[in-house]
Amino acid sequence: MNFKNDVDALDALRSKFDTLKAEITRVIYGQDEVITQVLVSLFSRGHVLLIGVPGLAKTLLVTTIAKVLGLKYNRIQFTPDLMPSDIIGTEILDKDRLFKFIQGPLFANIILADEINRTPPKTQSALLEAMQERTVTAAGQHYELENPFFVLATQNPIEQEGTYPLPEAQLDRFMFSVWLDYPKYEDEITIVKNTTSNLKFDLKPVISKEEIIFFQNLIRKIPINDNVLNYAVTLAAKTRPGNKLSAEISEQYLKWGAGPRASQYLVIGAKTHAALAGKYSPDMEDVIAVAPSILRHRIIKNYKAEAENISVEQIIDKLI
Repeated sequence: MNFKNDVDALDALRSKFDTLKAEITRVIYGQDEVITQVLVSLFSRGHVLLIGVPGLAKTLLVTTIAKVLGLKYNRIQFTPDLMPSDIIGTEILDKDRLFKFIQGPLFANIILADEINRTPPKTQSALLEAMQERTVTAAGQHYELENPFFVLATQNPIEQEGTYPLPEAQLDRFMFSVWLDYPKYEDEITIVKNTTSNLKFDLKPVISKEEIIFFQNLIRKIPINDNVLNYAVTLAAKTRPGNKLSAEISEQYLKWGAGPRASQYLVIGAKTHAALAGKYSPDMEDVIAVAPSILRHRIIKNYKAEAENISVEQIIDKLI
């Protein structure tokens, strides 16, 4: 990438983001905020958990994003009988009677883990190492995954029969937990019009693999003021009951708060959010913009919050 300086490069990122969003919204309507959050996570080197009822185009959103990013993409449908080797890969005996590793679908740049809560913890945990270390271990051998590596997992919040809730350690590996809501009435009219006719969109890749890696590294170089950094770390600390920084609402309604990974994601998320909005340094508004999706799946309510019907979102709003 040939840019005169980092400011030039950040301007180029802003313009790429606008082009990416314009291309994605040709197919996906009324989910602007969700698209932004997925792209913020991608450029922050994070992973996203998409939660929404069936029929809200979660899978279509991911396949559309994969097409415009021009990256290698694999979809894994999680089922109760899926084994870790089905996603990581397995060793086979070749014709020379030597063991040869056959790569599983995890060896791609974008992974759609569809209905991740449908599979037992043994298989869910096969994703843990890949998401955190960008490596997989099979038969005692380490295999590096190609960069960029981005997991988008979907979860259906309604059907809880025969599902295995994700353990906290795995939830913590996701940068964002994004709720997809029903589309607005006008958007639904457009969706129904376009999907019930023979309209087809020819999506073109907008950004290359090398550009994504370059911009991911560039974002980490963005300076952040100490007061914004302190605000992000204090916000995460406020969620932890029994801690001297803990907020009153946390003591009252939370059993467990967000760990240090939340603070890291609040800072890197704010940097990316600022860069995509055309700013050269994040401010508190950028931390606030990414906070709900970062904290939502990291704080655990106590029985008092359940009894009084207090939602996680209400607690986060009060904390902010």
